[in-house]
Amino acid sequence: MPLEHASDLEEAYESCRQETAQWAKTFYLGTMLLPPAKRRAIWAIYVWCRRTDELMDSAQAQTLSAEVLLERLDAWEERTRALFAGHGVDGLDRVMLDTIERFPQPLQAYLDMIEGQRMDVLRDRYASFSDLQLYCYRVAGTVGLMTQEVMGVDAAYTSAPWSERPDTSEAAVALGIANQLTNILRDVGEDRGRGRIYLPQEDLDRFGYSEADLMAGRLNENWQALMRFQLERARDWFNRSEAGVRWLAPDARWPVWASLRLYRGILDVIERLDYDVFNHRAFVPRVGKLLDLPLSYVIAQTR
Repeated sequence: MPLEHASDLEEAYESCRQETAQWAKTFYLGTMLLPPAKRRAIWAIYVWCRRTDELMDSAQAQTLSAEVLLERLDAWEERTRALFAGHGVDGLDRVMLDTIERFPQPLQAYLDMIEGQRMDVLRDRYASFSDLQLYCYRVAGTVGLMTQEVMGVDAAYTSAPWSERPDTSEAAVALGIANQLTNILRDVGEDRGRGRIYLPQEDLDRFGYSEADLMAGRLNENWQALMRFQLERARDWFNRSEAGVRWLAPDARWPVWASLRLYRGILDVIERLDYDVFNHRAFVPRVGKLLDLPLSYVIAQTR
Protein backbone atom coordinates (compact mmCIF):
# COMPACT_ATOMS: atom_id res chain seq x y z
CA MET A 1 0.00 0.00 0.00
CA PRO A 2 1.46 3.43 -0.94
CA LEU A 3 2.52 5.53 2.04
CA GLU A 4 -0.06 8.27 1.36
CA HIS A 5 -2.82 5.66 1.18
CA ALA A 6 -1.65 4.11 4.44
CA SER A 7 -1.77 7.52 6.08
CA ASP A 8 -5.30 8.10 4.75
CA LEU A 9 -6.38 4.75 6.15
CA GLU A 10 -4.92 5.55 9.58
CA GLU A 11 -6.74 8.88 9.61
CA ALA A 12 -9.99 7.17 8.67
CA TYR A 13 -9.60 4.62 11.47
CA GLU A 14 -8.84 7.41 13.94
CA SER A 15 -12.02 9.17 12.85
CA CYS A 16 -13.96 5.95 13.54
CA ARG A 17 -12.34 5.67 16.96
CA GLN A 18 -13.32 9.22 17.87
CA GLU A 19 -16.90 8.75 16.71
CA THR A 20 -17.26 5.50 18.66
CA ALA A 21 -15.84 7.13 21.80
CA GLN A 22 -18.23 10.06 21.47
CA TRP A 23 -21.48 8.20 20.81
CA ALA A 24 -21.09 4.77 22.43
CA LYS A 25 -19.16 5.24 25.66
CA THR A 26 -19.94 1.86 27.25
CA PHE A 27 -19.36 0.02 23.99
CA TYR A 28 -16.12 1.95 23.41
CA LEU A 29 -14.78 0.99 26.82
CA GLY A 30 -15.26 -2.66 25.89
CA THR A 31 -13.46 -2.24 22.56
CA MET A 32 -10.41 -0.81 24.30
CA LEU A 33 -9.84 -4.23 25.84
CA LEU A 34 -9.37 -5.78 22.39
CA PRO A 35 -6.02 -6.02 20.58
CA PRO A 36 -5.45 -3.11 18.14
CA ALA A 37 -6.42 -4.85 14.88
CA LYS A 38 -9.69 -6.14 16.31
CA ARG A 39 -10.67 -2.91 18.01
CA ARG A 40 -10.12 -0.95 14.80
CA ALA A 41 -12.34 -3.33 12.88
CA ILE A 42 -15.07 -3.01 15.51
CA TRP A 43 -14.87 0.79 15.34
CA ALA A 44 -15.29 0.64 11.56
CA ILE A 45 -18.34 -1.63 11.84
CA TYR A 46 -19.84 0.57 14.56
CA VAL A 47 -19.52 3.70 12.42
CA TRP A 48 -21.06 1.94 9.41
CA CYS A 49 -24.00 0.96 11.63
CA ARG A 50 -24.27 4.50 12.98
CA ARG A 51 -24.29 5.92 9.46
CA THR A 52 -27.10 3.51 8.61
CA ASP A 53 -29.07 4.56 11.68
CA GLU A 54 -28.57 8.26 10.95
CA LEU A 55 -30.32 7.86 7.62
CA MET A 56 -33.47 7.45 9.70
CA ASP A 57 -32.86 9.02 13.10
CA SER A 58 -30.77 12.15 12.60
CA ALA A 59 -32.43 15.53 13.18
CA GLN A 60 -32.28 16.20 9.46
CA ALA A 61 -33.85 12.84 8.63
CA GLN A 62 -36.79 13.62 10.91
CA THR A 63 -37.82 16.40 8.53
CA LEU A 64 -37.99 14.13 5.45
CA SER A 65 -40.92 12.21 4.01
CA ALA A 66 -41.13 8.43 4.14
CA GLU A 67 -40.63 8.34 0.38
CA VAL A 68 -37.35 10.24 0.60
CA LEU A 69 -36.14 8.14 3.54
CA LEU A 70 -36.79 4.94 1.62
CA GLU A 71 -34.93 6.33 -1.37
CA ARG A 72 -31.96 7.11 0.87
CA LEU A 73 -31.99 3.57 2.24
CA ASP A 74 -32.14 2.15 -1.30
CA ALA A 75 -29.09 4.23 -2.24
CA TRP A 76 -27.28 3.11 0.92
CA GLU A 77 -28.03 -0.53 0.11
CA GLU A 78 -26.64 -0.05 -3.39
CA ARG A 79 -23.50 1.53 -1.95
CA THR A 80 -23.15 -1.32 0.56
CA ARG A 81 -23.41 -3.95 -2.16
CA ALA A 82 -20.72 -2.05 -4.09
CA LEU A 83 -18.57 -1.97 -0.97
CA PHE A 84 -18.69 -5.74 -0.68
CA ALA A 85 -17.75 -5.92 -4.36
CA GLY A 86 -14.58 -3.97 -3.54
CA HIS A 87 -15.62 -0.42 -4.43
CA GLY A 88 -15.40 2.49 -1.97
CA VAL A 89 -15.87 6.26 -2.16
CA ASP A 90 -14.71 7.75 1.17
CA GLY A 91 -12.80 7.15 4.40
CA LEU A 92 -15.49 4.98 5.96
CA ASP A 93 -15.50 2.80 2.85
CA ARG A 94 -11.69 2.49 3.06
CA VAL A 95 -11.76 1.21 6.63
CA MET A 96 -14.65 -1.12 5.82
CA LEU A 97 -12.81 -2.52 2.80
CA ASP A 98 -9.78 -3.09 5.02
CA THR A 99 -11.93 -4.72 7.71
CA ILE A 100 -13.68 -7.00 5.21
CA GLU A 101 -10.31 -8.07 3.84
CA ARG A 102 -8.90 -8.85 7.29
CA PHE A 103 -12.10 -10.28 8.78
CA PRO A 104 -14.50 -11.54 6.07
CA GLN A 105 -18.02 -10.28 6.72
CA PRO A 106 -21.47 -11.62 5.79
CA LEU A 107 -23.12 -9.18 3.37
CA GLN A 108 -26.58 -10.40 4.37
CA ALA A 109 -26.19 -9.08 7.91
CA TYR A 110 -25.61 -5.59 6.52
CA LEU A 111 -28.59 -5.85 4.18
CA ASP A 112 -30.75 -7.08 7.07
CA MET A 113 -29.77 -4.03 9.13
CA ILE A 114 -30.82 -1.73 6.31
CA GLU A 115 -34.12 -3.63 6.20
CA GLY A 116 -34.50 -2.88 9.92
CA GLN A 117 -34.24 0.83 9.13
CA ARG A 118 -36.97 0.40 6.53
CA MET A 119 -39.14 -1.04 9.31
CA ASP A 120 -38.65 2.22 11.23
CA VAL A 121 -39.87 4.15 8.20
CA LEU A 122 -42.96 2.02 7.69
CA ARG A 123 -44.16 1.38 11.24
CA ASP A 124 -44.12 2.92 14.71
CA ARG A 125 -45.97 0.21 16.65
CA TYR A 126 -45.39 -3.53 17.22
CA ALA A 127 -48.38 -5.74 17.88
CA SER A 128 -46.50 -8.70 19.36
CA PHE A 129 -43.09 -9.59 20.69
CA SER A 130 -42.42 -11.78 17.66
CA ASP A 131 -42.76 -8.63 15.52
CA LEU A 132 -40.43 -6.73 17.83
CA GLN A 133 -37.93 -9.59 17.91
CA LEU A 134 -37.57 -9.41 14.13
CA TYR A 135 -36.93 -5.69 14.38
CA CYS A 136 -34.36 -6.20 17.16
CA TYR A 137 -32.59 -8.85 15.10
CA ARG A 138 -32.37 -6.58 12.09
CA VAL A 139 -31.12 -3.45 13.83
CA ALA A 140 -28.94 -5.08 16.50
CA GLY A 141 -28.73 -8.88 16.27
CA THR A 142 -27.04 -8.34 12.92
CA VAL A 143 -24.20 -6.56 14.71
CA GLY A 144 -23.36 -9.85 16.42
CA LEU A 145 -23.08 -11.53 13.02
CA MET A 146 -20.93 -8.67 11.71
CA THR A 147 -18.50 -8.82 14.61
CA GLN A 148 -18.21 -12.53 15.39
CA GLU A 149 -15.54 -13.08 12.72
CA VAL A 150 -13.56 -10.21 14.24
CA MET A 151 -13.80 -11.74 17.70
CA GLY A 152 -12.72 -15.18 16.47
CA VAL A 153 -13.01 -18.62 18.07
CA ASP A 154 -10.69 -20.09 20.70
CA ALA A 155 -8.21 -22.42 19.00
CA ALA A 156 -8.73 -24.90 21.84
CA TYR A 157 -12.07 -25.77 20.23
CA THR A 158 -10.71 -26.17 16.70
CA SER A 159 -7.14 -27.50 16.97
CA ALA A 160 -7.89 -31.24 17.08
CA PRO A 161 -8.43 -32.99 13.73
CA TRP A 162 -11.89 -34.10 14.83
CA SER A 163 -12.90 -30.67 16.07
CA GLU A 164 -15.96 -28.94 14.69
CA ARG A 165 -15.89 -25.15 14.78
CA PRO A 166 -18.50 -23.92 17.30
CA ASP A 167 -21.28 -21.84 15.80
CA THR A 168 -21.39 -18.59 17.76
CA SER A 169 -24.13 -17.05 15.60
CA GLU A 170 -27.08 -17.81 17.90
CA ALA A 171 -25.37 -16.33 20.94
CA ALA A 172 -24.12 -13.33 18.94
CA VAL A 173 -27.63 -12.56 17.73
CA ALA A 174 -29.03 -13.04 21.26
CA LEU A 175 -26.60 -10.47 22.64
CA GLY A 176 -27.63 -7.99 19.97
CA ILE A 177 -31.31 -8.52 20.74
CA ALA A 178 -30.64 -8.15 24.48
CA ASN A 179 -28.82 -4.87 23.87
CA GLN A 180 -31.63 -3.53 21.67
CA LEU A 181 -34.31 -4.48 24.19
CA THR A 182 -32.26 -2.60 26.79
CA ASN A 183 -32.10 0.42 24.49
CA ILE A 184 -35.87 0.30 24.04
CA LEU A 185 -36.52 0.21 27.79
CA ARG A 186 -34.01 2.99 28.47
CA ASP A 187 -35.38 5.20 25.68
CA VAL A 188 -39.15 4.80 26.17
CA GLY A 189 -39.50 8.47 27.09
CA GLU A 190 -37.40 9.70 24.19
CA ASP A 191 -39.13 7.46 21.65
CA ARG A 192 -42.62 8.60 22.68
CA GLY A 193 -41.55 12.14 21.76
CA ARG A 194 -41.16 10.90 18.18
CA GLY A 195 -44.49 9.10 18.28
CA ARG A 196 -42.86 5.68 18.56
CA ILE A 197 -43.84 2.87 20.92
CA TYR A 198 -41.63 -0.19 20.72
CA LEU A 199 -43.16 -2.00 23.69
CA PRO A 200 -45.44 -4.67 22.19
CA GLN A 201 -49.10 -3.73 22.11
CA GLU A 202 -49.99 -7.16 23.48
CA ASP A 203 -47.91 -6.40 26.58
CA LEU A 204 -49.54 -3.02 27.11
CA ASP A 205 -52.93 -4.73 26.96
CA ARG A 206 -51.83 -7.54 29.26
CA PHE A 207 -50.79 -5.13 32.00
CA GLY A 208 -53.61 -2.65 31.52
CA TYR A 209 -51.36 0.21 30.52
CA SER A 210 -52.64 2.28 27.60
CA GLU A 211 -50.84 4.24 24.90
CA ALA A 212 -52.34 7.36 26.44
CA ASP A 213 -50.75 6.40 29.78
CA LEU A 214 -47.38 5.96 28.08
CA MET A 215 -47.58 9.22 26.15
CA ALA A 216 -48.42 11.00 29.41
CA GLY A 217 -45.53 9.31 31.21
CA ARG A 218 -47.90 7.97 33.84
CA LEU A 219 -46.12 6.09 36.64
CA ASN A 220 -48.37 3.59 38.40
CA GLU A 221 -48.49 -0.05 39.48
CA ASN A 222 -49.45 -1.21 36.01
CA TRP A 223 -46.36 0.51 34.55
CA GLN A 224 -44.13 -1.06 37.17
CA ALA A 225 -45.53 -4.53 36.46
CA LEU A 226 -45.13 -3.99 32.71
CA MET A 227 -41.52 -2.88 33.12
CA ARG A 228 -40.64 -5.73 35.46
CA PHE A 229 -41.83 -8.11 32.77
CA GLN A 230 -39.83 -6.30 30.07
CA LEU A 231 -36.66 -6.33 32.16
CA GLU A 232 -37.04 -10.04 32.84
CA ARG A 233 -37.35 -10.67 29.10
CA ALA A 234 -34.24 -8.62 28.33
CA ARG A 235 -32.24 -10.43 31.00
CA ASP A 236 -33.31 -13.75 29.51
CA TRP A 237 -31.79 -12.71 26.17
CA PHE A 238 -28.57 -11.72 27.93
CA ASN A 239 -28.53 -15.17 29.58
CA ARG A 240 -28.93 -16.83 26.18
CA SER A 241 -25.94 -14.92 24.87
CA GLU A 242 -23.63 -16.00 27.70
CA ALA A 243 -23.39 -19.58 26.42
CA GLY A 244 -21.47 -18.49 23.33
CA VAL A 245 -18.90 -16.23 25.00
CA ARG A 246 -16.83 -19.18 26.18
CA TRP A 247 -16.12 -20.13 22.57
CA LEU A 248 -14.54 -16.80 21.69
CA ALA A 249 -10.83 -16.25 21.23
CA PRO A 250 -9.10 -15.50 24.57
CA ASP A 251 -8.32 -11.91 23.57
CA ALA A 252 -12.02 -11.27 22.86
CA ARG A 253 -13.68 -12.90 25.87
CA TRP A 254 -12.87 -10.15 28.37
CA PRO A 255 -14.17 -7.25 26.26
CA VAL A 256 -17.33 -9.16 25.31
CA TRP A 257 -18.01 -10.12 28.93
CA ALA A 258 -17.35 -6.54 30.02
CA SER A 259 -19.70 -5.11 27.39
CA LEU A 260 -22.38 -7.70 28.20
CA ARG A 261 -22.23 -7.06 31.94
CA LEU A 262 -22.07 -3.28 31.64
CA TYR A 263 -24.99 -3.09 29.23
CA ARG A 264 -27.03 -5.47 31.33
CA GLY A 265 -26.25 -3.14 34.23
CA ILE A 266 -28.50 -0.53 32.62
CA LEU A 267 -31.44 -2.79 33.51
CA ASP A 268 -30.39 -2.65 37.17
CA VAL A 269 -30.28 1.14 36.97
CA ILE A 270 -33.82 1.22 35.54
CA GLU A 271 -34.96 -0.77 38.57
CA ARG A 272 -33.20 1.62 40.95
CA LEU A 273 -35.00 4.50 39.22
CA ASP A 274 -38.26 2.72 40.08
CA TYR A 275 -38.81 2.32 36.31
CA ASP A 276 -39.08 6.10 35.77
CA VAL A 277 -37.51 6.25 32.30
CA PHE A 278 -39.74 9.20 31.41
CA ASN A 279 -37.87 11.68 33.61
CA HIS A 280 -34.46 10.01 33.96
CA ARG A 281 -31.95 8.42 31.60
CA ALA A 282 -30.60 5.14 32.91
CA PHE A 283 -26.84 4.70 32.58
CA VAL A 284 -24.00 2.97 34.43
CA PRO A 285 -21.68 5.59 35.99
CA ARG A 286 -18.06 5.53 34.85
CA VAL A 287 -16.84 4.43 38.27
CA GLY A 288 -19.23 1.48 38.13
CA LYS A 289 -17.88 0.50 34.74
CA LEU A 290 -14.29 0.60 35.96
CA LEU A 291 -15.08 -1.38 39.10
CA ASP A 292 -16.76 -4.12 37.05
CA LEU A 293 -13.82 -4.69 34.70
CA PRO A 294 -11.77 -6.90 37.09
CA LEU A 295 -14.78 -9.14 37.74
CA SER A 296 -15.44 -9.43 34.02
CA TYR A 297 -11.80 -10.39 33.55
CA VAL A 298 -12.06 -13.18 36.12
CA ILE A 299 -15.22 -14.52 34.50
CA ALA A 300 -13.58 -14.40 31.07
CA GLN A 301 -10.75 -16.69 32.17
CA THR A 302 -13.08 -19.66 32.52
CA ARG A 303 -14.43 -21.53 29.50
